[in-house]
Amino acid sequence: MKKLTILPVTLMLLLAACGTQEKNSNPFFSEYNTPFQIPPFEQIDTTHYLPAFEQGIKEQEAEIDAIVNNTNEPTFENTIMALQNSGEVLRKVSSVFYGVNSAETNPTMQRIAREVSPLMTKHGDNISLNEKLFQRIKTLYENKENLGLDELQLRTLTKNYDDFVRNGANLSEADKEKLRNINQELAKLTLQFNENQLAETNKNFILVVDKMEDLDGLSNDVIAAAATTASQFGHEGKWVFTLQKPSLLPFLTYAKNRELREKLYRGYFMRGDNNNEFDNKEIWRKVANLRVDRAQLLGYNSHADFVIANNMAKTPEKVYEFLHKVMEPALEASKRDLAEMQKIANKEGANFKLASWDWWFYAEKLRKEKYDLDENEIKPYLLLSNVREGMFHVANKLYGITFTQRTDLPKYHADVETFEVKEADGSPVGILFLDYHPRPGKRSGAWCGSYRRQGYKGDEKIYPLSTIVCNFTAPTAETPALLSWDETETMFHEFGHALHGLFTDGKYSRIAGSVPRDMVELPSQIMEHWAGEPQVLKFYAKHYQTGEPMPDALIEKLSKASTFNQGFATAEYIAAAILDLDWHSLTKPTELDANTFEKESMARINLIPEILPRYRTTYFTHITGGYSAGYYVYLWAGVLDADAFQAFKETGDIYNKEVAAKFRTHILQDGGNDDGMVQYFKFRGQEPSIDALLKVRGLN
Repeated sequence: MKKLTILPVTLMLLLAACGTQEKNSNPFFSEYNTPFQIPPFEQIDTTHYLPAFEQGIKEQEAEIDAIVNNTNEPTFENTIMALQNSGEVLRKVSSVFYGVNSAETNPTMQRIAREVSPLMTKHGDNISLNEKLFQRIKTLYENKENLGLDELQLRTLTKNYDDFVRNGANLSEADKEKLRNINQELAKLTLQFNENQLAETNKNFILVVDKMEDLDGLSNDVIAAAATTASQFGHEGKWVFTLQKPSLLPFLTYAKNRELREKLYRGYFMRGDNNNEFDNKEIWRKVANLRVDRAQLLGYNSHADFVIANNMAKTPEKVYEFLHKVMEPALEASKRDLAEMQKIANKEGANFKLASWDWWFYAEKLRKEKYDLDENEIKPYLLLSNVREGMFHVANKLYGITFTQRTDLPKYHADVETFEVKEADGSPVGILFLDYHPRPGKRSGAWCGSYRRQGYKGDEKIYPLSTIVCNFTAPTAETPALLSWDETETMFHEFGHALHGLFTDGKYSRIAGSVPRDMVELPSQIMEHWAGEPQVLKFYAKHYQTGEPMPDALIEKLSKASTFNQGFATAEYIAAAILDLDWHSLTKPTELDANTFEKESMARINLIPEILPRYRTTYFTHITGGYSAGYYVYLWAGVLDADAFQAFKETGDIYNKEVAAKFRTHILQDGGNDDGMVQYFKFRGQEPSIDALLKVRGLN
């Protein structure tokens, strides 16, 4: 993406006067003349975004006006399909802007986001609260049995009607105005929260190490990476560790200097809680309270009731019951591991009680003691490019698809790799972008997105452009990019989301690929199972220097250790899921500050002090976005993915093509065509049991 150019005043005035010329030069205003109609990223300047948003809004407003002013009786085509087909320019600019802003933001992009947010919120409300539009949809819905619609059209109509009702279409005019104000304020607050979290993660804390002895315990590749990072931050000759996971976790796991481990971990878990300009405590309290107000305006007791009503779980009570059922064995396993780790520390002469910043360090010691397995033994076999080929290999064996790297396609950053995806017969599936390593402008974590969803233009299929964005260990001058086991599983996980996007096939965008939130992690989490299968490891886990495959003995150690530390991993996750649910189960606004609320929430589940929730309130960006009252879904989907993978194992062939075809059809391709459990039953022939999850995690 080009940098913003400062133009002379005379030239700026000239361009402003040439409105038509400016419009024609904006890439979003014409069909992309690129392979696969990929956005021409190299031609897109930051100055193009705001005019495209504004024009896109105007065009969709005109299209909506045409629908509501149509004097013909409402039909599926002139109302539902016309609504689906509206907003083409807005879709184009939105997919590019929000994707790039997450992966490669800068102050200019953030300023644009602040300008665009209220515009898009108002525009969304103008559509969902449009009385004439809703009446056309309501007329169709109330007469749906007499319209001659097929099952998918009926589902699309019903979902559209439900969306309008859930977004306030039945409210009085006074309450609609209240809802608009709430939505505007929420949009502003959540954007500010996320910007603060990004600043706290990428800019406001680094650990500078200037003594070699303070690096004791760290591997050469981690030290080399820290030296590279130091140069980037202007600390030549020193070592810098950041709050990004590839830097943070190796330090917490191997650095012998306990004081520095504490300092780095505190930097991590105090993000947004430093009483500075980026503090998120009061912002979050306002968000939570506004969500209470909005839920009750819409007829629900709480935001959690509102959200979960559309999920497989249906009620917050069912989610709480599920989480507590798994939390009990997870905490017990955590306490057993903690006792053993304390023994190791005592044996080494430690005169302290283990704290949260000690967990990774002593867990690694315990793993070595129990399984003779060192993470540093594994990493040389997890060359990033080999792991990538491993996941491509699994997809090829299951579904017959192929991945061909293309170096001639547009991309939003030089680091991105692009792949053309084809069916076994050579017909197109879509394009996959892979973006691996941390950058100052990239938000933390890993995610899968899309620069264009699958769809249809008439009978012509529009192929998807899927993207996987990560923050994995970067190469250094001495070593290529070698992944940790956690990063390897994450890569397979996000690839599962990408396959879901690539395989989705439906003419009705409201339902195509639209599975319940607590089912959406099934396609991703099932892929993690293949990552650790011995025959899959034999294919991709090859030593980066010798090319030798991972030895059977090491594969066996990895397999035996697969359930190690699952008590901790599950407990810290559930703690965060319950924190999310507690915030969103409020039935009246709270006066408690975020820290007090969080402390009381964790006390109710008896979380031990050596474990913090995976995300504390002040940097819990999952729940400012699409996972509010829904962070539990990873574990809920864990029940599904454990049972679904068992369907392959039961056949004796983890690449069983018959099972794979059913999974592709009923889950990945047609997952939105019916309720989540109905689609799962079509695939599996039975409902899943929690037992498979507990077994996979070693908690039974």
